[in-house]
Amino acid sequence: MRQTGLAIVAASAGMWLGVGASTAAAFQGGPPGIADAPAGGLTPPHVVLSPAAKTSVKFDGGKVSIAYGAPSMRKRVIFGELVPFNAVWRAGANDATALHTDLNLKLDGLDVAAGDYTLFVWVDQKQWQLIVNKQTGQTGLQYDRTQDLGRVPMQMSKPAKPIEHFRITLSRYAKTDRGHIELAWENTIAGLDFSILTK
Repeated sequence: MRQTGLAIVAASAGMWLGVGASTAAAFQGGPPGIADAPAGGLTPPHVVLSPAAKTSVKFDGGKVSIAYGAPSMRKRVIFGELVPFNAVWRAGANDATALHTDLNLKLDGLDVAAGDYTLFVWVDQKQWQLIVNKQTGQTGLQYDRTQDLGRVPMQMSKPAKPIEHFRITLSRYAKTDRGHIELAWENTIAGLDFSILTK
């Protein structure tokens, strides 16, 4: 797929999703999951640098799953430099991070009906917000705020040591209809509880 520079120009200041491969050289080490193709190489570099990853959790009646690209730090400063503060981030690399749920969810007051969505994150120094977006099938460089279902504040903490590989984890509180989403990378862990809505 051909990419030329920024795929999106935000209508308002403070949105950053990534850059096209043609401008990756302007960033030391490149943005998460994007790099110049090696001469003669057959494997796209983003597949090597940011492999596809998936997390899922089962509940009575179905499961919840998230598919994403998992970039690594590679000696780069991530939050505040590679991923700027006060901006929208694709929560991973490559294609947009995809949420599928067989069940109706409630994310801290936000009702999410069973179906498919895209996840983004508003990155802030003090508190992130998880963005649930109704548009699906787009690249991680495409974000349409008018398609937002809603935004939910996340619980912030720091790991004991830097986390090299970005990861998203879905888990379930034992024998309950409640679960947890966790995003972790570099010096940041952001989490959010959710519950299953019964019909």
